[in-house]
Amino acid sequence: MIGIGVGGGSAVGPVARMAAPPALPAPHTVAPDRIPDERAAVRRALRETATDLRRRAEATDGTASEVLSAQALMADDPALGDRAEALVAEGTDGAHALAVAFGEFRTALEAAGGYFAERVADLDDLRDRSVARLLGLPMPGLPDPGHPHVLVAEDLAPADTALLDPRRVVALVTERGGPTSHTAILARTLGLPAVVGCAGAADLADGREVLVDGAAGTVRTDPSPEAVAEAAEGDRRRRERVARAHGPGRTADGRPVKLLVNLGGLGELPDAAAADSEGVGLFRTEFLFLDRAEAPGLEEQTAAYREVFTAFAGRRVVVRTLDAGADKPLPFVTAADEQNPALGVRGLRATVRDPRLLETQLAAVARAADGSGAEVWVMAPMVSLPREAADFAARVRAHGLPVAGSMVEVPAAALRSGELARACDFLSIGTNDLAQYTFAADRTLGSLAELLDPWQPALLDLVGTTAREGARHGRPVGVCGEAAADPTLALVLTGLGVTSLSAAPGRLGEVRASLAAHTLDDCRRLADLALTASDAASARAAVSEALG
Repeated sequence: MIGIGVGGGSAVGPVARMAAPPALPAPHTVAPDRIPDERAAVRRALRETATDLRRRAEATDGTASEVLSAQALMADDPALGDRAEALVAEGTDGAHALAVAFGEFRTALEAAGGYFAERVADLDDLRDRSVARLLGLPMPGLPDPGHPHVLVAEDLAPADTALLDPRRVVALVTERGGPTSHTAILARTLGLPAVVGCAGAADLADGREVLVDGAAGTVRTDPSPEAVAEAAEGDRRRRERVARAHGPGRTADGRPVKLLVNLGGLGELPDAAAADSEGVGLFRTEFLFLDRAEAPGLEEQTAAYREVFTAFAGRRVVVRTLDAGADKPLPFVTAADEQNPALGVRGLRATVRDPRLLETQLAAVARAADGSGAEVWVMAPMVSLPREAADFAARVRAHGLPVAGSMVEVPAAALRSGELARACDFLSIGTNDLAQYTFAADRTLGSLAELLDPWQPALLDLVGTTAREGARHGRPVGVCGEAAADPTLALVLTGLGVTSLSAAPGRLGEVRASLAAHTLDDCRRLADLALTASDAASARAAVSEALG
């Protein structure tokens, strides 16, 4: 079985499937005299669900805690409760009222696309938990077979993944999901082998032995002892390589490749700062702006940025200015009537429309950078034209910040990357969005996973073009998308001319070890193999074969 590999290494074990969600009873009409009690029961179910999620959030930290807290806010949304109660008032029973209300919210999220479409699994989980509480049924959750196992599910929700015990769960396999799903994030955080978007997982029965290869994205049923031994030996060698590799990233013949971490919020800061990295390659600032009615002020932003810069004193921090719109709509920025938000006013376009947002953010970054000891760079998201890059760079420098860059997330930016490079100081490639826009494929759709694979030769063509143009103009070019976390693909990216890679902290060790084992010429030969392949699978196979 083949899916999308999102975790390193391999693991073998018996399957343990997630329990099915509670089944809805046959619908019935609520008698008028019972409507008040049914409405109260619906509200209570939502309230208790939110309370349970907050309790789980308090028992965790970092990204898991933030995700669970956000899910609790969804359960507490007054509009959701009001809609369910309105349905009950019309005579719909509580269980079906909840299902319908959640279904309507789900449709809205799917229509929004991007990040919000990826959160439909969260809504499905909230629906199941709320219905179970209303009906007094067992809560959906993780299986506990009493021994280490491979967890298999249609998809995993934050409430489950946040409390998953890696001593019991040796690998993850899901039918749905993509490289930015909660399952993928969890696998990278815990270092678990994982394969998502694996349609064949639906046929895996409890107790069946499987071998999960997170690097290759494969799931083998009833593996032979020889296959298991070979995988174990490969993992042993990989761990030894990682243990030997320390310090700045470089190839075997000394070509520097900066290894940086991605940072999405202050909750991730301790782990990110402790990582063996050369700094932050992507500091997402949206965490300060989400779930609020108005933008944070100068003082609040300054305090948050200073905390990050101080933690990375002596290292680089690349700040991405507000990437609002599309998958991150903000009531004080984005228009509610956009027909296609992913192709609308997002990223730099949104802050150009409201210049105060960008001016306040740049002022806060400049204040926070002063005296912090960090090397602060600033880049703009969703740049399409060289003129946009030049205007942004001028605004950055006007605030006393010396290094301004542009993200390359749309084909237009890659195709004119030479002009972008002349207009600013560095380029950073976001492979997730670049793949989405290159292949006209919504990155939340598991059915389009093949098109969104970062090994696609057409995508690598655009990366190579950008890297060559950056080098021609003396500008560094980094990759901060999911591609940077793949130790094998990192060799190809280096061969294409990429000068820095930014990924989750837990992935840097393998990337560092992979680079240290190969020369720049090796990387260039591998890049040529990938570029001349016919598709992503062929590119991955050709490189893997060449590596032996």
